[in-house]
Formats: sequence, structure tokens, C-alpha cells
Amino acid sequence: MSTPQLVVHRDKELMAEAAAARLITRIVDAQSARGTASVVLTGGRNGNGLLAALAAAPARDAVDWSRLDLWWGDERFLPEGDPERNVTQAREALLDRVPLDPARVHAMPASDGPHGDDADAAAAAYAAELAAAAGPGGRVPAFDVLMLGVGPDTHVASLFPELPAVRETGRTVVGVYDAPKPPPTRISLTLPAIRAAEEVWLLAAGEDKAKAAALALSGDADEVRTPAAGAYGRERTLWLMDTAAASELPRGLY
Repeated sequence: MSTPQLVVHRDKELMAEAAAARLITRIVDAQSARGTASVVLTGGRNGNGLLAALAAAPARDAVDWSRLDLWWGDERFLPEGDPERNVTQAREALLDRVPLDPARVHAMPASDGPHGDDADAAAAAYAAELAAAAGPGGRVPAFDVLMLGVGPDTHVASLFPELPAVRETGRTVVGVYDAPKPPPTRISLTLPAIRAAEEVWLLAAGEDKAKAAALALSGDADEVRTPAAGAYGRERTLWLMDTAAASELPRGLY
């Protein structure tokens, strides 16, 4: 478990640009050291803002996109191409603009895929794909960076407070039902899978995230009631915020 580090930017636009620059550097470093890099993307306002900033960054060409594996922390269980799917939004923001290897883009299954409307089967298939990429004896690959948006209710990925998915300790991917925000059916990495990442970055911008950030960083939050408090990396946990999201934090924290 790593202690959270906070970086607070003036506004959400600057936060997105700085986070994109930070991600480029992290990917390039990983590729220089190992030949490849592995990143877990997040959807939502802040995740897509980061991807759009990365697409506009001149330094994006420093990345060897053909040697980058992309995964997702969660997905809305909707038909392929649905505009609400995280992968659809990621393609529009960045993925269709860079020369990725399609075999390295690991989208979560859609509701009109081979598993039909069975979110549990789709989650199991994604867990198997993760395990295959991890190699013998592994459950998930060695993610260099795993990004998570933080919801106003402190949810991360599709791990909502008090729902069964946030209590999961065995499986790496689960189907999520009756989510409190639409769509109600989703697929999500679990906290054990999230914590396997070398670095976990939590993105929070806007006044609506201030209470969630303060609660998650209070030091005594219960991860079942406050999922963001249970999200941390093996080597580093980084909260990337704007001043609005950090407005209820003690200044001594950053």
C-alpha cells in the first residue's frame, strides 16, 4: 500500500494537460525500460478530458503507440459502439488519432457480444483475458498506470458504495447490477485488481468532487462506504485534482 500524494492544479483544463504530460513521460519511461507499457483507462468527464489533452499534446509522438497495451477499469454494459460506452468515448478523444496496435486495445465486452446480456459471463471473459496477459500464475498484467475517476459519491471504476462489487476480494472483474447512476448494469475491475497496479492515479476536478475527495483522504474512511479510499497502487498513489475539488482538504495535505 502506498501513501496518497496530492497534486492540485488551478483548474480542470490545466489538470488535464499536466496529467497528460505526466502520462506520456510514464509511458515513455516504461517503454525505454521494458519495451512495452500497460495503462488502464478511465471514462467520465475527467478521464476523457485527459485523453483529449493527450491527443493535443505535441509530445504524444514520443510514445511508441504500437507497443502500448490499453485496458479499462470499467465499462457500461451497452451495445458495441454505443456513445455512452467508455471505449467509444476514448476512441473519439484519442484512440482513433494514434497508431495503436488493435490487438493491444483490450475493450471490455459489449452487451451485444458473444456473452449476450450476461454481465457476469462478460466479466469472467475479461478476467480470463487479463490472466492470459499476466502470464503463468498471474491474475492481472503489471499495469504501469491505472487511472480512476472519482465520483461525487466516492465511487471509482463501477465500484459504488455498499454494493456487492466493492466488497469483492476474490475475483478481478465482476458484473455490477443496480448501479445508482445509469446505466445500471456495468463491468468493473475490483479493488484487488486495482491494487495490483504499480501506480494508481485518481482524477478529481470540480466542486462536486470536493466532499468525496475530503472523505476519501480523511485517513479513516471505510472502503465499502468510500470506495476511493480503497484504491491505491503498489508503488504510488497519486491524486490529481483542481482547486475546486481540493477546496475541502486541509492545505497541509498538498
